[in-house]
Amino acid sequence: MASKMSKKTWIIVAILIIAVGAIVGTVVSCNSPNPFITWNETALSAFEGTPVVLNFWSIGCTWCRYQLPFFEDVAQQAEGEIKIISINIVDSAARIQQFFGDYEPVMIIALDQNGEAFVDYCVTYNNTNRAVPFMLFVDSESVIQHTKLGAFQNETELWNTLHDVLGITIPETS
Repeated sequence: MASKMSKKTWIIVAILIIAVGAIVGTVVSCNSPNPFITWNETALSAFEGTPVVLNFWSIGCTWCRYQLPFFEDVAQQAEGEIKIISINIVDSAARIQQFFGDYEPVMIIALDQNGEAFVDYCVTYNNTNRAVPFMLFVDSESVIQHTKLGAFQNETELWNTLHDVLGITIPETS
Protein backbone atom coordinates (compact mmCIF):
# COMPACT_ATOMS: atom_id res chain seq x y z
CA MET A 1 0.00 0.00 0.00
CA ALA A 2 1.42 3.37 -0.99
CA SER A 3 2.12 5.83 1.78
CA LYS A 4 0.65 9.31 1.68
CA MET A 5 2.84 11.75 -0.17
CA SER A 6 3.31 15.40 0.67
CA LYS A 7 2.32 18.12 -1.76
CA LYS A 8 6.02 18.73 -2.45
CA THR A 9 6.53 15.05 -3.32
CA TRP A 10 3.52 15.11 -5.69
CA ILE A 11 4.96 18.17 -7.43
CA ILE A 12 8.37 16.49 -7.78
CA VAL A 13 6.74 13.34 -9.21
CA ALA A 14 4.70 15.42 -11.67
CA ILE A 15 7.79 17.36 -12.78
CA LEU A 16 9.71 14.11 -13.17
CA ILE A 17 6.98 12.59 -15.34
CA ILE A 18 6.89 15.69 -17.55
CA ALA A 19 10.68 15.74 -17.79
CA VAL A 20 10.83 12.07 -18.72
CA GLY A 21 8.28 12.64 -21.45
CA ALA A 22 10.52 15.34 -22.84
CA ILE A 23 13.87 13.50 -22.63
CA VAL A 24 13.41 9.76 -22.95
CA GLY A 25 13.98 9.69 -26.68
CA THR A 26 12.53 7.57 -29.43
CA VAL A 27 10.17 4.65 -29.19
CA VAL A 28 10.90 1.76 -31.53
CA SER A 29 7.65 0.00 -32.25
CA CYS A 30 8.72 -2.89 -34.43
CA ASN A 31 5.15 -3.70 -35.44
CA SER A 32 4.30 -0.15 -36.44
CA PRO A 33 4.29 0.97 -40.09
CA ASN A 34 6.54 3.83 -38.91
CA PRO A 35 9.01 2.07 -36.57
CA PHE A 36 10.24 5.29 -34.95
CA ILE A 37 7.86 7.25 -32.76
CA THR A 38 9.12 10.07 -30.57
CA TRP A 39 8.58 9.57 -26.85
CA ASN A 40 6.73 12.89 -26.72
CA GLU A 41 3.95 11.31 -28.77
CA THR A 42 3.64 8.48 -26.27
CA ALA A 43 4.78 10.09 -23.01
CA LEU A 44 3.96 8.37 -19.76
CA SER A 45 1.02 10.71 -19.24
CA ALA A 46 -0.48 9.39 -22.49
CA PHE A 47 -0.98 6.09 -20.67
CA GLU A 48 -2.86 7.64 -17.76
CA GLY A 49 -5.69 5.30 -16.89
CA THR A 50 -3.53 2.25 -17.67
CA PRO A 51 -0.82 0.82 -15.42
CA VAL A 52 2.66 0.80 -16.96
CA VAL A 53 5.88 -1.07 -16.29
CA LEU A 54 9.05 0.74 -17.35
CA ASN A 55 11.80 -1.84 -17.87
CA PHE A 56 15.25 -0.28 -18.37
CA TRP A 57 17.57 -2.69 -20.18
CA SER A 58 20.44 -3.19 -22.64
CA ILE A 59 21.35 -5.92 -25.08
CA GLY A 60 24.72 -6.40 -23.37
CA CYS A 61 23.03 -7.24 -20.06
CA THR A 62 22.53 -11.01 -19.74
CA TRP A 63 19.83 -10.69 -17.05
CA CYS A 64 18.01 -8.06 -19.11
CA ARG A 65 17.85 -10.43 -22.08
CA TYR A 66 16.86 -13.30 -19.77
CA GLN A 67 13.75 -11.53 -18.49
CA LEU A 68 12.60 -9.87 -21.75
CA PRO A 69 10.46 -12.92 -22.67
CA PHE A 70 8.63 -12.61 -19.32
CA PHE A 71 7.70 -9.01 -20.15
CA GLU A 72 6.68 -9.96 -23.68
CA ASP A 73 4.45 -12.77 -22.36
CA VAL A 74 2.80 -10.35 -19.93
CA ALA A 75 2.29 -7.80 -22.71
CA GLN A 76 0.63 -10.49 -24.84
CA GLN A 77 -1.54 -11.96 -22.09
CA ALA A 78 -2.65 -8.69 -20.47
CA GLU A 79 -2.85 -6.52 -23.59
CA GLY A 80 -4.97 -3.48 -22.83
CA GLU A 81 -4.86 -4.03 -19.06
CA ILE A 82 -1.22 -2.92 -18.72
CA LYS A 83 1.48 -1.45 -20.96
CA ILE A 84 5.01 -2.80 -20.86
CA ILE A 85 7.61 -0.29 -22.06
CA SER A 86 11.13 -1.71 -22.32
CA ILE A 87 13.51 1.23 -22.53
CA ASN A 88 16.95 0.45 -23.91
CA ILE A 89 19.58 2.70 -22.36
CA VAL A 90 22.64 2.22 -24.60
CA ASP A 91 21.99 0.45 -27.90
CA SER A 92 21.17 2.09 -31.23
CA ALA A 93 17.83 1.62 -32.96
CA ALA A 94 19.58 -0.38 -35.70
CA ARG A 95 21.17 -2.70 -33.11
CA ILE A 96 17.84 -3.20 -31.34
CA GLN A 97 16.09 -4.00 -34.62
CA GLN A 98 18.88 -6.46 -35.42
CA PHE A 99 18.46 -8.01 -31.95
CA PHE A 100 14.72 -8.61 -32.48
CA GLY A 101 15.14 -9.58 -36.14
CA ASP A 102 11.81 -10.41 -37.75
CA TYR A 103 10.05 -10.75 -34.38
CA GLU A 104 7.54 -7.96 -33.72
CA PRO A 105 7.14 -7.50 -29.95
CA VAL A 106 3.80 -6.60 -28.41
CA MET A 107 5.57 -4.67 -25.65
CA ILE A 108 6.73 -1.19 -26.56
CA ILE A 109 10.47 -0.95 -27.20
CA ALA A 110 11.88 2.49 -26.47
CA LEU A 111 15.26 4.20 -26.64
CA ASP A 112 16.74 6.52 -24.06
CA GLN A 113 19.17 7.98 -26.58
CA ASN A 114 21.13 10.21 -24.24
CA GLY A 115 20.56 8.22 -21.02
CA GLU A 116 19.14 11.19 -19.14
CA ALA A 117 15.81 9.59 -18.26
CA PHE A 118 17.54 6.49 -16.89
CA VAL A 119 19.95 8.58 -14.81
CA ASP A 120 17.08 10.73 -13.48
CA TYR A 121 15.11 7.65 -12.43
CA CYS A 122 18.25 6.10 -10.88
CA VAL A 123 18.89 9.22 -8.81
CA THR A 124 15.24 9.59 -7.78
CA TYR A 125 14.71 5.91 -6.94
CA ASN A 126 18.08 5.09 -5.31
CA ASN A 127 19.68 2.99 -8.06
CA THR A 128 23.05 4.47 -7.10
CA ASN A 129 25.08 2.10 -9.30
CA ARG A 130 22.85 2.82 -12.33
CA ALA A 131 22.43 -0.90 -12.81
CA VAL A 132 20.09 -2.77 -15.13
CA PRO A 133 17.69 -4.37 -15.25
CA PHE A 134 15.76 -1.70 -13.39
CA MET A 135 11.96 -1.60 -13.36
CA LEU A 136 9.39 0.98 -12.30
CA PHE A 137 5.77 -0.02 -11.69
CA VAL A 138 3.45 2.89 -12.45
CA ASP A 139 -0.23 2.88 -11.48
CA SER A 140 -3.11 4.08 -13.66
CA GLU A 141 -2.73 7.62 -12.27
CA SER A 142 0.93 7.75 -13.45
CA VAL A 143 2.33 7.42 -9.92
CA ILE A 144 5.34 5.15 -9.44
CA GLN A 145 4.30 2.62 -6.81
CA HIS A 146 7.25 0.21 -6.80
CA THR A 147 10.78 -0.21 -8.13
CA LYS A 148 12.81 -3.36 -8.68
CA LEU A 149 16.53 -3.61 -9.28
CA GLY A 150 17.65 -6.93 -10.75
CA ALA A 151 15.96 -9.50 -12.93
CA PHE A 152 12.85 -11.50 -12.27
CA GLN A 153 13.77 -15.16 -11.92
CA ASN A 154 10.66 -16.34 -13.76
CA GLU A 155 7.39 -15.11 -15.20
CA THR A 156 5.46 -16.14 -12.08
CA GLU A 157 7.55 -13.74 -9.99
CA LEU A 158 6.69 -10.93 -12.43
CA TRP A 159 2.96 -11.77 -12.31
CA ASN A 160 3.09 -11.89 -8.48
CA THR A 161 4.67 -8.42 -8.41
CA LEU A 162 2.06 -7.09 -10.85
CA HIS A 163 -0.67 -8.49 -8.61
CA ASP A 164 0.84 -7.24 -5.34
CA VAL A 165 1.70 -3.74 -6.61
CA LEU A 166 -0.90 -2.97 -9.28
CA GLY A 167 -3.66 -5.54 -8.65
CA ILE A 168 -3.19 -7.18 -12.06
CA THR A 169 -3.71 -10.92 -12.36
CA ILE A 170 -2.99 -13.46 -15.07
CA PRO A 171 -5.94 -13.45 -17.47
CA GLU A 172 -7.88 -16.70 -17.56
CA THR A 173 -7.54 -18.61 -20.81
CA SER A 174 -10.54 -20.14 -22.49
